[in-house]
Amino acid sequence: MEKRGSKLIKKLIEKISLSDTYINKTMVDTRVREAQRVTVIGFFVNLLLSVGKIGAGIVGKSSAMLADGIHSLSDFVTDVIVIVFIRLSAKKSDDDHTYGHGKYETFATLIISIVLLGVGIGMCWDSGHKIYLAIKGEVLPTPHLIALWAALISIVSKEVLFRYTRHVGMTIGSSVVIANGWHHRSDALSSIGAAIGISGAIILGDKWVILDPIAGFIVSLFIVKVAWQLGKPCIDELLEHALPQDLCNKIKLAIESNDRVLSYNELKTRKVGNAIAVDVHIQLNKELTFVEAHNITTEVEELIKDALGGDAFVNIHTEPV
Repeated sequence: MEKRGSKLIKKLIEKISLSDTYINKTMVDTRVREAQRVTVIGFFVNLLLSVGKIGAGIVGKSSAMLADGIHSLSDFVTDVIVIVFIRLSAKKSDDDHTYGHGKYETFATLIISIVLLGVGIGMCWDSGHKIYLAIKGEVLPTPHLIALWAALISIVSKEVLFRYTRHVGMTIGSSVVIANGWHHRSDALSSIGAAIGISGAIILGDKWVILDPIAGFIVSLFIVKVAWQLGKPCIDELLEHALPQDLCNKIKLAIESNDRVLSYNELKTRKVGNAIAVDVHIQLNKELTFVEAHNITTEVEELIKDALGGDAFVNIHTEPV
């Protein structure tokens, strides 16, 4: 009877384990599928806008719109990066990557920020050069109305795409999808600059064509700022930077909430893709049995995971006091 009971318990544990594995796999598959779907939608929108804006820039004799179209082409690079790296980051841990492959996504986000930075600096240089030429007295070409329409369509399309992509990225907790969303926003901003310059040149005349490069220069500074905001957290993570103080405080409160933990030290934290890694030493009463100490450690581990509200690798070392 006792053996039969132990067998039933063993089978029950195996079923629960299989169920958890299935749920985790389903969540990962859903996350990858959502990330790829929003990226593919963005890819085709970028294709249409890039072709349309470059064509409008050439036909409408607008250097601003031509540059804006070339800027849109950079979105293709980030879309491909997202599609490739989001699946790599979803792979399970193996012998070579015991903490999983989450940092592939971090690396992809860093690449996107570098691309954004390059685009921003390039636009800044190009706009500054045109401002210099205009100040020297060189007459810049006056754009046609078709270029203005292309800019307006681009603003609306890319703003909608930004909000949709960012929403999906926040829903599935993907930094690389959120970063790609901000790339869409940067394209919308550059189109705003182009629209201001083009409309100013058309309405006010040739003397105000300089509005185009001035607006482009201002927009390029915003793009550089967004690139920095996206890239810095990635650099911090890849360099094993500790978690923000508010998250560290949550971990400390979680440990202290267990009154059987006498004290703790050697608290170390870091990000691993979308997961968090925590290492800590806790001091327990030396009179406790091995089983009791193990149970307390498990309780503390669950408290930390609950406090962080997501995936976490928690490594706890016990010390007798």
